[in-house]
Amino acid sequence: MGTDWKEGNRITLLPDSRRFVPALLEAIDTAQESIWLEQYLVESGRVTQRFFEALIRAARRGVEVRVLLDSFGATGLGQHERTRLSAAGVALCHYNPFMMRRLRRNLVRTHRKLVLIDRRVIYTGGYCLTDDYLGDWFDLMVRAEGPVVADAIKLFADLWESPRVRGDKARLVRRAAPQSQAGSMPARLVQNEGHRSPTIRRSLHRQIVGATRRVWLYTPYFLPSRQLRRLIKEASARGVDVRLLVAGKGHDHPSVRTAGQRHYGQLLDSGIKIYEYQPRFTHAKFCIVDDWVTVGSCNFDHWSLHWNLEANLEVDSPTYCADLVELFESHSEESRPILAQAWQQRPRTQRLRERAAALISAWLAGLR
Repeated sequence: MGTDWKEGNRITLLPDSRRFVPALLEAIDTAQESIWLEQYLVESGRVTQRFFEALIRAARRGVEVRVLLDSFGATGLGQHERTRLSAAGVALCHYNPFMMRRLRRNLVRTHRKLVLIDRRVIYTGGYCLTDDYLGDWFDLMVRAEGPVVADAIKLFADLWESPRVRGDKARLVRRAAPQSQAGSMPARLVQNEGHRSPTIRRSLHRQIVGATRRVWLYTPYFLPSRQLRRLIKEASARGVDVRLLVAGKGHDHPSVRTAGQRHYGQLLDSGIKIYEYQPRFTHAKFCIVDDWVTVGSCNFDHWSLHWNLEANLEVDSPTYCADLVELFESHSEESRPILAQAWQQRPRTQRLRERAAALISAWLAGLR
């Protein structure tokens, strides 16, 4: 989905679950007309129970509630929870159920995290409904209101009505609620749909090619494509400040971290600064290029950029950018910097693990 930039939006950054979870629950509890929720990872537990209870309360007071889950990402959700949603009047659907006849298609998942309230406000970011967040994971959500909401409505409705979605496909009202300009920020919501509609990937690459001051990439899962590696190395070579901040301590997928570390040497040799965040696991994903920012579900790895359905909010505003710059710098100070000389001296066993993990990851992603 290619969307045009829209002026007049208000965008609010919500870093850490201690801020965005109460905001999301309050939005659900105060919704008057509709709640549309799209999510990848949903597992039975305390976090999911809190959100489902709020959705059930909303449905019982007459709010239109639509829930769209990825069929693979929701395998950890019990049938009891699904039944409770449906019994309360929540329309529940699942994207891309597993098919033995088309194994390759099973790799395509909706990794998007969207909450639309009353067709007036949207929330997006990296947050999943899992009890992992009770262990103090860090993540990031953004709240947006204004003309950009229309992008989210189209994005959700197009997928809800697609033949790959199964379940209670109740009718949706596609038009955005009437509203005046909510703020002054230009923004747009863009998506990736694997190779078929790589809007996030193309937009990110275009911004990096035109960067003059900085390219700061923050991601928990650093498995970049060859093209992305080439672009950030070229940016560094022309004097752009290129930094990479990735998850370090307590990684939920250690093999993914190891596979990404295989690229550290060549990036460090290109003058790129690399930091591994230490205080806790971070699941946030965003990129800053000069004063342009993209925040959402996309990890900027080859899975997100070539396979998954993703949604990111792009904002071109020095004011909004400053908040993420502050967050990036704050987390950099709490991170372990990877130094080129020390990295060259890492043990041979570490190098072998990196190579094996990277080969498996590349094979799974279909890059080789």
